[in-house]
Amino acid sequence: MKTRIRLAALTLTLGAAAAVPAQAATDAHVEGRLPSGATYSMDVPAHWNGTVLLYSHGYRPAGAPNPAQDSPDATTAGKLLGEGYALIGSSYATTGWAVTQAVPDQLATLDLFTAEFGTARRTIAWGTSYGGLVTTTLAERHADRFDGSLSMCGLVQGGVANWNSTLDPVFALRTLLAPGENIPLTGFADQAAAVSAAKALTSKVSAAQQSAAGRARIALAAALHDIPGHNDPAQSRPGPTDWDGQERNQYTAVSGLLQLPAFSWRQEAESRAGGSMSWNTGVDYTAMLGRSPLYKEVTELYKEAGLPLRTDLAALNRAPRISADPAAVRWMRHTSVFGGRLSDPQLDIHTTGDGLIPVQAESAYKRAATAAGSGRLLSQAYVDGPGHCAFTSGEMLGALHTLEHRLDTGRWDTSPAVLNSRAAREDSTSAARYVNYRPAPYPRPYDLAHPGDARP
Repeated sequence: MKTRIRLAALTLTLGAAAAVPAQAATDAHVEGRLPSGATYSMDVPAHWNGTVLLYSHGYRPAGAPNPAQDSPDATTAGKLLGEGYALIGSSYATTGWAVTQAVPDQLATLDLFTAEFGTARRTIAWGTSYGGLVTTTLAERHADRFDGSLSMCGLVQGGVANWNSTLDPVFALRTLLAPGENIPLTGFADQAAAVSAAKALTSKVSAAQQSAAGRARIALAAALHDIPGHNDPAQSRPGPTDWDGQERNQYTAVSGLLQLPAFSWRQEAESRAGGSMSWNTGVDYTAMLGRSPLYKEVTELYKEAGLPLRTDLAALNRAPRISADPAAVRWMRHTSVFGGRLSDPQLDIHTTGDGLIPVQAESAYKRAATAAGSGRLLSQAYVDGPGHCAFTSGEMLGALHTLEHRLDTGRWDTSPAVLNSRAAREDSTSAARYVNYRPAPYPRPYDLAHPGDARP
């Protein structure tokens, strides 16, 4: 079932989805429903340049509105249509951890586009946040359908690594702030159980924020997830030694982690996997903290509180551990873990101050691609700024054109100067925020290119 509309100008509003502004006239807009139940959207300009961009949207919680989306935002859509790109994307048949629906729905949308408009000269997969996981899955497992891919603020560490890294901070918070209390962290029977556990731990964290000792322990938990001290554009940027200011900003991100990803979103993913896909058996939290870029902050806050850090780390390492359900790990490994095997170029961009998907996720994917022999096909670039997916339209389009340059020439040029120049050409008001940056290693990487990762 589909409808086709040809108008001189068309405005499409889909709630939080991208809207094509009326002044960005499109020759064709196509929307409809796939056999899976997913909806799709396609916008093709009058003078199509032959390139189609398949956009994969980010995570939508169970029960949230789920419209089709074919670009990150209205401004970016308008610019791309003006430059001649065709934009397509689906809603995915379900919300939540929907990779098993998202991948076939995105491919089906591409099939429909080809049937309607003909074979594209070039096909690029791109996506944001959870859509970066979908994009990278498309790039690794369906390389014959694409010429290149662009992951923006993507969950490119993969599913197992993501859920393990989400477990570590809440394990630390429960151990240090609610000792002896039976607050479950995995294995939830339903959403009600997950929400109840989240509320119980949130109350402990809220109370802890009122004392120096509690704030030091919250900073320790944040460090285990590499939550930066400036992670939201609405926050004031703390100075490099403003440990209290950094922790105050981290507390906001930790509270957000508790409210949704660590409990509610985990339960939804567990329901798909058939059990808990996370574990911390064998984890040395002293060593993990030592590798964190936030180590200095944690040590200084513990000194300020008069609290022995060594004692708390020993308590973490002694605490009863959480084991995974092997079948759930296998499901997540089969559906949501990367091998780093790229056949075409992929560019990743990430903000340095991302509190939801920390920038260290890029280190995890680079590790996988290097081990798989695909390192030359992967390039990564970094925007110096706080927030999750907090890119300007110019920064995203500059990255897209940089990927296209690689496809045209066979050479990467992802220097900050080049990326900032391309971003400025798209949006002259954008600050030059691409910088030279090398993220620290991901706390607990897990990929198919390292056989040792397979053992929980």
